[in-house]
Amino acid sequence: MEDGASRKLMASIDRWVTAFVGDDGIDMPLSSSSEAVEATVFARQDGLVVGGAVVDYLLQIWAPSVRITWLAGDGKRVASGDEIAVVTGDRESVLAIERCMLNVLGQLSGIATETKRWSAIAPKQIASTRKTVWGMLDKWAVHMGGGLTHRLSKGDATMIKENDLATMHTEINGHDQRLVAYLQSVDMENTGAFLEVEVRTEKEALVAAMIWAQRRAAEGLDRLVVMLDNMDPETCKSVSQQMEDQGIREHVVLEASGGIVFSELKSWHECGLDVVSTSAINRGVPPLDISMLVKGA
Repeated sequence: MEDGASRKLMASIDRWVTAFVGDDGIDMPLSSSSEAVEATVFARQDGLVVGGAVVDYLLQIWAPSVRITWLAGDGKRVASGDEIAVVTGDRESVLAIERCMLNVLGQLSGIATETKRWSAIAPKQIASTRKTVWGMLDKWAVHMGGGLTHRLSKGDATMIKENDLATMHTEINGHDQRLVAYLQSVDMENTGAFLEVEVRTEKEALVAAMIWAQRRAAEGLDRLVVMLDNMDPETCKSVSQQMEDQGIREHVVLEASGGIVFSELKSWHECGLDVVSTSAINRGVPPLDISMLVKGA
């Protein structure tokens, strides 16, 4: 928030903004000699505002005659009726760019608001997945809402899931045996920021942690992220407790994913996990209701 958008985020903003205006029939920067107007962007419901950096870039490139003054910029809480920004410019440009601005603000603010709702119950524990609608823009909104972004792209870190294992060590039969073979042989020099493996049973989770505890003792490796796939809170708690009892819990980061619902979030938060990852905070989330009214309307 303090330093503004990174170069990586700005590149994503550029790609998405080009798509947004193109889909809205805008193929060249807007300009007209129509009379000047002033409009106010305001919230119709409580929430967290995100998307200002996208709107700034949108106007800079595609509607340079339009100016916006933010009253509640990125990361700011608003209540229903609060003014978010004042927009000025020639009438035709303001009205032509209105929908793109409000779509961006509504969608990203909706994600940030929903993420804040989850992270208020499980702070520093809720993470988004790579199941996104607007790619890195979704991830940015999650971050602004207090969530963790996990991997921004596939290459950031290595996650080994069932489809990956199905293509590895094909001379070995069985998912669990291939998992063992992989963990015993993987070269950590080529795994990115961290290594994560998906497990489907308590036994697989414990075996993965045991193997990694041995490798850490011998090689001084970073912790392994073990993703407990589609396990309920009680099972996750059991896995964590068994690892504690066997003295191997410290060697792994425990993540749950799959079937995470808000109504049971308190149980997930309290069952001994480090991370709870879900796409529910950014996919299918209602946009924040944001409108714009021209002065005198």
